[in-house]
Amino acid sequence: MANQSSSSSSSSSTYPILCASFNQDASCFVIGTRDGFKVFDTNTGRLCYERAIGAFIIVEMLFSSSLLAIVGAGEQPSLSPRRLCLFNTKTGMALRELNFLTSILAVRMNKKRLLVVLQDKTYVYDLNTVKILDSIDTVPNLKGLCAFSPSLDSCFMALPASTVKGSVLLYNVMELQSHCEIDAHRAPLAAIVLSSNGMYIATASEQGTIIRVHLVSDATKSYSFRRGTYPSNIFSLSFGPSMQLPDILVATSSSGSLHVFSMGFAINQRKSSSILGSIIPDSVADALDPTHHQVLQCAVTAGVKSNSVIRKVDKVVADTSTSEIVSCKATISIITYNGYFQEYSLSINQQNDPVWTLEHEFNLLTVISDNAISL
Repeated sequence: MANQSSSSSSSSSTYPILCASFNQDASCFVIGTRDGFKVFDTNTGRLCYERAIGAFIIVEMLFSSSLLAIVGAGEQPSLSPRRLCLFNTKTGMALRELNFLTSILAVRMNKKRLLVVLQDKTYVYDLNTVKILDSIDTVPNLKGLCAFSPSLDSCFMALPASTVKGSVLLYNVMELQSHCEIDAHRAPLAAIVLSSNGMYIATASEQGTIIRVHLVSDATKSYSFRRGTYPSNIFSLSFGPSMQLPDILVATSSSGSLHVFSMGFAINQRKSSSILGSIIPDSVADALDPTHHQVLQCAVTAGVKSNSVIRKVDKVVADTSTSEIVSCKATISIITYNGYFQEYSLSINQQNDPVWTLEHEFNLLTVISDNAISL
């Protein structure tokens, strides 16, 4: 499941892309620019739809449907950052508009719910009727951080619960009640993401050195991963698609590196044989064990904001009777706010040797639009 903490952006951004997000199954992605918004097919890179009507700071897509949630950058009166428009790409018309007293910082959707995040309040709507179901008072959420699971069975929303430490509030949007609060980090949150099945949550603080994964059901810590020693801004987090424990977690940061952390998909899951590994908890050992962490240096330009997803994970089994995995291949897509789309593959064998391959790269701003069609 893609992290969508990178989907909102300040209109004062110097980047040509003001916002970028993948849809719930990563089959498509959308970008907002100073000129309008565009919808792309992630598999082919094809430009599917575009509309040049002004600057947009939020564009969110509901799976592969014709429904977009869009918010203007405020550079013209008709595109106020306080107005949410539910837009139909088939008709090119607005289905519904919602106005708020303050700027909208994030929008999330699944097939049943619509979430609108403001600085001090988050609203929960029924997506089909656009009827308000609940409003949640929050701590000041200046970054508009919000994670949302597309799963209707474990349909959770995650929001910051503190401005001084990395606490996260988990709220069940189907039952309309708070689920729990997790103290994940000492420093305030910088990125949060829920797995597509709603079972796991990953968090990173403003320090950006440790990424933690908790089981949502009982708020227990499952994994701790060390991204690096020096602080870095975490731009995005994304779990791999899975019905159970996600195989991997990917992170992009201001260092320009792409980090992949193994969970369920590590080829050789084994305890550390070192003395250190025998006396410290598994979660801490995971953070120190390099076999669980693969890094591609200089994957993107350092300092440039980015958003990444794990589109798929393929496993090669040696013998179906034993189900022994001999290699794994992850497909990772990245949007950079300076205008590029990149797709990497990461293959890992039984010896945990990584092989990175840049499969595709193109400029999002110069894609020929003559073939663009309405979804």
